[in-house]
Amino acid sequence: MPKSPEGMAYTRREYVHSIPPNKVTRFTIGEASEYEYTVALVASNDVEITGSALEAARVAANKVLTVATGGKSYFLRICSYPHEIVREHKFMGFAGADRLSQGMKNAFGRQIVASARVHANQAIVAVDVNKDKIDLAKEALKRASKKLPVSYKVVVEEIKK
Repeated sequence: MPKSPEGMAYTRREYVHSIPPNKVTRFTIGEASEYEYTVALVASNDVEITGSALEAARVAANKVLTVATGGKSYFLRICSYPHEIVREHKFMGFAGADRLSQGMKNAFGRQIVASARVHANQAIVAVDVNKDKIDLAKEALKRASKKLPVSYKVVVEEIKK
């Protein structure tokens, strides 16, 4: 399903009768206060990431941070929103279905999932921490990247005040 984005983003809702639900339950977690550094997971290529993959990455990163800090001294953000509707024209997969699955060459398809369209060098997940927790945030984002398609890099930036 997740692939390189082609063409324009498909976000029109007037032809879609039921919009797939958003799988990401929370886009921000932790204490929102003054931090010194932002550690971000940045995409290396253009890609579409499903909402369930974003949720899995959020859970993986949050678990590492919560176990080590007790749920304090970090602020985790999901930076991309799954707005793109992915459709699929389902085919029948049993014996004798080949004559039933023919036709409808450019079928509209059923909406199956919502995905986030991410461009190269765009942050997907970001964690705000102080200097002593930078290595922990890197480890959390490394684990989160295992749940996402393609490859990513971790970027550390100082927050300017």
